[in-house]
Amino acid sequence: MKGIKIFSPATVANLACGFDVIGLALDFPKDEIFLYKSNNPGIRINKIYGSPLPHDPRKNVAFVALQSLLKKYKQKQRFDETKIGFEIELIKNIHPGSGIGSSAASAAGIVYGANILLGNPFNTIQLIRFAMEGERIASGTAHADNVAPAIMGGVTLVRSYQPLDITRLHTPNELWISIIHPQIEVKTSDAREILKQKILMTDAIKQWGNVGALIAGLYQENYELISRSLEDVIVEPIRAMLIPAFYELKIKCKEIGALGGGISGSGPSVFMLSKGNQTAKKVTEIMNRVYSPLKVDYKTYTSPINQKGIKWIQLS
Repeated sequence: MKGIKIFSPATVANLACGFDVIGLALDFPKDEIFLYKSNNPGIRINKIYGSPLPHDPRKNVAFVALQSLLKKYKQKQRFDETKIGFEIELIKNIHPGSGIGSSAASAAGIVYGANILLGNPFNTIQLIRFAMEGERIASGTAHADNVAPAIMGGVTLVRSYQPLDITRLHTPNELWISIIHPQIEVKTSDAREILKQKILMTDAIKQWGNVGALIAGLYQENYELISRSLEDVIVEPIRAMLIPAFYELKIKCKEIGALGGGISGSGPSVFMLSKGNQTAKKVTEIMNRVYSPLKVDYKTYTSPINQKGIKWIQLS
């Protein structure tokens, strides 16, 4: 196999109460990556469509993630990595800085595809580790709550980072998501800088309870419990000030049937979960109504949860 086309999904991290540990994958939007093995040694990003991403290897998450994989492959196979070549073309349908896992889609997609072309020498956890190195370049922190669901699909939980321990949670079939992406930039690194380094014990206890109840609600398919659990008392109150009409969005979406939601990743996108496609579409309509009077460009998405994660096809 010389080449493949990879479809790497957008993701929503945190899911309100699960900061840096819970995330889910979307069916739409997706990045597209064309990856080819080459007889010319090294990694080359030939074309990037849809976004002015850096071609500088030190700043491109796809390059850094793939380089991390090849370094381990060299050790594993006792093979000179300089003899391996890859040609890359990226089509960025997920806007960088959107808060729905743009960097994760690039990093996760590239290591997933390279692993296939190399004969699948690495397992899922190893691929997530490689993709996390790309995330480190993007945000300054090697977090897994975007790359894990991108690779594994569904809703994922990071139980531990040291050692890395990730599990896939049950995802109710009727769970849908609505997203609004205001066309403003909120860098993940900047959004992390404004967070408090210390939290009250009372807030921590409330947050732990919400995380546990959210997981229980997913397994029980108890939508009322899911709704009650979608509360973030630690991160959201600080980051909400960065997003226009944030609380108005939440209130009006819940009034017409949304289970609840919050900031997607570090923002500026806002997500709302719903039971069923019809309610999710109504929620997206309300998002449009809230933002249409504002002098802010935006995009909206309505999607089921992506249960399979990254998909690919072989190229002739």
